[in-house]
Amino acid sequence: MRSVMSSVEAEYRRYKALADRAMSQIPEAELAAPGPGGGNSVAIMAWHIAGNLLSRFTEFLTTDGEKPWRMREEDFASRAVTREELAKHWESGWDALFATLSGLADEHLGRVITIRGVELRVDEALHRSLAHVSYHVGQIVYVARAIQGSEWQFLSIAPGGSESYSRDPTRERADEHRSHLDGSTDGK
Repeated sequence: MRSVMSSVEAEYRRYKALADRAMSQIPEAELAAPGPGGGNSVAIMAWHIAGNLLSRFTEFLTTDGEKPWRMREEDFASRAVTREELAKHWESGWDALFATLSGLADEHLGRVITIRGVELRVDEALHRSLAHVSYHVGQIVYVARAIQGSEWQFLSIAPGGSESYSRDPTRERADEHRSHLDGSTDGK
């Protein structure tokens, strides 16, 4: 049975779509631009998410989630990358995640895995990871919006659209919101 796992996977897919849509709105040259106040660039945050997912979800049930080959500090190094280079790294992390999730059933949620030698149940590790991803995706969206300014295309309900949306709430489920993001151009 996969009712919980399907829900978890749908939320990850929603957050990936949010980040994809935000990153697609900014010019390639701006991917490495520091965030407001000298914060991390979109490229740094996307690189970090991908590195984290790749480490955590490679051999998820059988090896420690912090792999010896992962160099976390390198995620935060200033980097100038092409959109293609960033996309390749970005997708490698998400591919590892989705490959693992596709093999998990609700029965796996109570199993114990380790991250940095600390034992966690699978459900705890997934909640922790989803919160981590959503935190950084929020940062990506914030920085991308700051870069785009008035050219920004909203990813959820645009300002002034709450009343209209509430009459026909079509994006409350993660898969509906993701589908909207995948095909949306008007941001409403």
